[in-house]
Amino acid sequence: MTNRTPDPSATTDDCTGCPLHDAVQAPAALERRAFLRAAGMAMASLGLVGLGSRAAAAMPIRSISALAASGDGATSEKHYPIPTADGVSIDRDNSAIIARANGRIYAFSLSCPHQNTALRWDGDDHQFQCPKHHSRYKDDGTFISGRATRNMDRLPIRKSGTELIVDVDTMYRQDEDPAAWAAAFVTA
Repeated sequence: MTNRTPDPSATTDDCTGCPLHDAVQAPAALERRAFLRAAGMAMASLGLVGLGSRAAAAMPIRSISALAASGDGATSEKHYPIPTADGVSIDRDNSAIIARANGRIYAFSLSCPHQNTALRWDGDDHQFQCPKHHSRYKDDGTFISGRATRNMDRLPIRKSGTELIVDVDTMYRQDEDPAAWAAAFVTA
C-alpha cells in the first residue's frame, strides 16, 4: 500500500455525482433546479455553523417532502398535505415553501427574487427574510423592505381532496403577471 498525499490542484472523480462538484465542473450543463438545490444546501450548511440560539428559536418551520403521487413522478405537480394550522413548511428538494396564514394557503419559490438566495422564516416576526441582503416579506409574500424590488414568486396551487397540488416549475412574478400572482392561493 502506497501512502500518497493528494495534490490539491489535481481534479479527481471521487465526488462525481455530487451536485456542488458537478456545478463547479460543468455549470452550463446543470439544470436550474439542481443548481438552486446545491446552492441552498451549501448555504444552509454554512448558516448552521454560525446559527445562534436566538435565531434557532425564531425559525419554527417544518421540513416537508412531496407526497408520493401515482405515475412516474416526472410531473412538475407536487402533492402536499393541507396544513392544519398557520405556519410554514419548506420542501428543499423541490425549492418550494408552503405557507398558511390568515385563512389562506400559499406556495412560494424558496429563492429570494433579488438574487435567488434561499429565504428563511422568522416565526417571531411572522416574516420571510433573505439572509444575504436582508430583504423582508410578509407571510403572504408581499415585499416589505430590503434590496429586492418585488414580492416573492408564487407557485400555482390548488386543492384536491385532502391534498394541495403545486406546480413547482411555474412561477408567477408579481411584476410580470399581477393577476395570476394575486390569485395564486387557496382558502384554508
